[in-house]
Amino acid sequence: MKKKLIEFRNVSFRYTDEGPWVLKNVSFDIYDNEWVAIIGHNGSGKSTIAKLMNGLLFPQEGEILIDGQAVNEETVWNIRRDVGMVFQNPDNQFVGTTVQDDVAFGMENRGFPREVMVHRIRKSLHAVGMEDYLLAEPYRLSGGQKQRVAIAGVLAISPHVLILDEATSMLDPRGRLEIMDTVQSIQKEHDLSLITITHDLNEVVQAERVIVMNKGEIWREATPKEIFSESAALRKIGLDVPFTTIMADELRKCQIPIENEPLNHEELLEELWTLHSKM
Repeated sequence: MKKKLIEFRNVSFRYTDEGPWVLKNVSFDIYDNEWVAIIGHNGSGKSTIAKLMNGLLFPQEGEILIDGQAVNEETVWNIRRDVGMVFQNPDNQFVGTTVQDDVAFGMENRGFPREVMVHRIRKSLHAVGMEDYLLAEPYRLSGGQKQRVAIAGVLAISPHVLILDEATSMLDPRGRLEIMDTVQSIQKEHDLSLITITHDLNEVVQAERVIVMNKGEIWREATPKEIFSESAALRKIGLDVPFTTIMADELRKCQIPIENEPLNHEELLEELWTLHSKM
């Protein structure tokens, strides 16, 4: 049985006392070494969830536990040792004049010994393929390189949870693929729980579980296959579905009995080949 790492217990949140509720009575669990994608239209509450996990915000109602510890103003700095976050725009996270200074920043704030910092800077930059940019100025890097450095800065503090809050949305398709390949290998090597807040369907289909937010509430919580099997309902709440899901729906309309929900081209071709072999 996997260990619960993050627990949301009847969490509600709004930004002002008189404003609308952004989250309404939200409850879910995330486990050790699990990849969960959180999706939803703009304003659905998904990015607010990320900020609550990291202690950037606190709920007005309900409780959030990280590894059994309640998130509040007294525990927030302990929580941030366990929960690392990478934002949409990496420029907002840079504080150092060089890449190594930037990766060192989080460790300096936590009082890491210098010899530990030197080792972790090189190790985390190696993990994201940026070890040759140690003395580079962050603002001179490409968008994908900046995100790699931002991820390295989070990895250096050895978190248990890595949150990517729309972290690939400013990159081109190739850059997105490269970053997610890097993150996947990091997750496996470091036994991290990975939470992606995303609009990128390629990220969604690779996750183990998907939480769909709609109007501040959990609309569905299931595997990617189960979520995308409800393509019409997803479109109704303003969400896209993968191209292979659209193709499978069209084939079914043509009386081609696609039984399983394919998540990528390979799975769709496998379905068609299986059908062909039965004829």
